[in-house]
Amino acid sequence: MSLLFGVSLPQGWIMDLASIKDPVEAYEAMTRVAQTADELGFTSAWLVDHFHTAPQPSQEVTFECWTTTAALARDTKRIRIGQKVTCNGYRNPALLAKMASTVDVLSHGRLNFGIGAGWYEHEYRAYGYDYPAAPERLRMLREAVQIIHAMWTQEEATFEGKYYQIKGAINQPKGVQTPHIPLLIGGSGEKVTLKLVAQYGDACNVDGSIDEIKHKFEVLQGHCATVGRDYASIRRTAIAMCAIAETDEQALAQMPPAILDRLGERVNEALIGSPATIRKRLKALEEAGIQELIINFANVLALEPLRIFAHEFFA
Repeated sequence: MSLLFGVSLPQGWIMDLASIKDPVEAYEAMTRVAQTADELGFTSAWLVDHFHTAPQPSQEVTFECWTTTAALARDTKRIRIGQKVTCNGYRNPALLAKMASTVDVLSHGRLNFGIGAGWYEHEYRAYGYDYPAAPERLRMLREAVQIIHAMWTQEEATFEGKYYQIKGAINQPKGVQTPHIPLLIGGSGEKVTLKLVAQYGDACNVDGSIDEIKHKFEVLQGHCATVGRDYASIRRTAIAMCAIAETDEQALAQMPPAILDRLGERVNEALIGSPATIRKRLKALEEAGIQELIINFANVLALEPLRIFAHEFFA
């Protein structure tokens, strides 16, 4: 099996740090997950870009994405750190490119840069951001990724768009990785988002059933052919839920009912079950074209699920 595995970190957004009332202790619990994943050989650790909890806003801790990215990059040694994904509407793209370049240096070249158009209307409005319609948010994303590329590759970046303009912007240092920091564009929209991936992305992150993911990759291949891009040069990632136990029944019992309800019929494709069951599902995901799975582990704060998974599935 050639699949790579990342870990979705407990950041507070889905109430996954609600059991820890001291915010310092909550951060330390989160970074212990990243450090353990680092030690065990996971490829990557990932953060979300949200400001307060979901599905309902609450007073529970939710750590900000980019300051946390920087901190985790210094708390770890080998593992790559990324975002699934940065919301384009929350930060000016030129500033965001500068932030990413700085983090790439302080991580010694371990940054994965993930970006998307944004979707959480309540959060936009709560923090005072305008919330344009989806087509406009996607047009803004298109301009943003061009600016980010320019900031990472040009000595003095200039861009004149409808939504963003930069004039002779200098970005030093540009980061450590060459030719530039890898850019992951998140989302499964077939007409716009996957076309942006073909044009500008180094990686994609898609969602759906196995059949839906296969279809999305076929669409991406078509866009690559149209723009003259090598499809094989794009890293294909997806997110998966995981609960591992000796039996399928024990694994299912670890899952919160709300998450099982949200998965619906897709629970039969999720990484929920015994090692033998999970091994079959990993094979199916790999055959669908996925190269790296970003895993949401049940009970991840206990750290044991990470250890069991690494023992079972790492060569």
